[in-house]
Amino acid sequence: MYEEILYEVNDPVATITLNRPDKLNALTGRTMAELRHAVADAEQRSDVVGIVITGAGRGFCAGLDMNTLQAISAGDSSAMGSGDVESSNPGDSSMGSEYQLGPFTYLLTVRKPVIAAVNGACAGLGFSLAIFSDMRFASEKAVFTTVFSHRGLVAEHGNSWMLPRLIGPGRALDVFWSGRKFDGAEAFQLGIANRVTSPDTLVEEASEYIRTLAANSSPTSIMHMKQQVYRQLNQQLGEAMRETNRLQDESSRWPDLKEGVASFMERRPPKFNRVTAD
Repeated sequence: MYEEILYEVNDPVATITLNRPDKLNALTGRTMAELRHAVADAEQRSDVVGIVITGAGRGFCAGLDMNTLQAISAGDSSAMGSGDVESSNPGDSSMGSEYQLGPFTYLLTVRKPVIAAVNGACAGLGFSLAIFSDMRFASEKAVFTTVFSHRGLVAEHGNSWMLPRLIGPGRALDVFWSGRKFDGAEAFQLGIANRVTSPDTLVEEASEYIRTLAANSSPTSIMHMKQQVYRQLNQQLGEAMRETNRLQDESSRWPDLKEGVASFMERRPPKFNRVTAD
């Protein structure tokens, strides 16, 4: 069904690979629609605890495809068409419509962890894909750049909202203004990357992180923690605490609490229920 991505599920991990290696996985409207469709499918499956997004070949994602960008700059409003890919709406709509305003902001509402395994060039719109993932595992050979200032653009696609929250305003402005390239080690130093790995083990380490979550952590807890973090970025302390206190009361009646306590007392791995998007 997919032409520009690869999609594989190996319980508990769904791996989505951008698959235009000759173009450093630059994004077309179809690529983005296929990615969205695969994320929606992974969110619905009980055999998926988390999602890894990576790129084929030597690039993660070089940004928007230049042919598409040229067509857009020439006024072609159909340039970002998604082809015949079925429309899909991943994520929890109760998080709010504002999470659908950017190309990848919907990833913040997906009920499961999303890890970007950045294996190479990560630029422009590809940079947006990475920073709107929940975590970033970077190869030592990864190369990051926002590139917007070099094209006469602003910090597009929600980057000006997300990046300062990850690394602070001063560092974010440096990354935006200079448009300079930096590797996985500096991405870790800046706070953009959560892990730096060898190129050969990148996807496996991201997958192993999800397998560890699946073995030890409640998917329901993970889902609610993710929603808490992203909702409360914009809340005052009082509002955040009221929401947290409500969830604390609710979680005391969840089956997962009973199972978590029982597994601890019985010294065995927990058997938590999986999350789907029903």
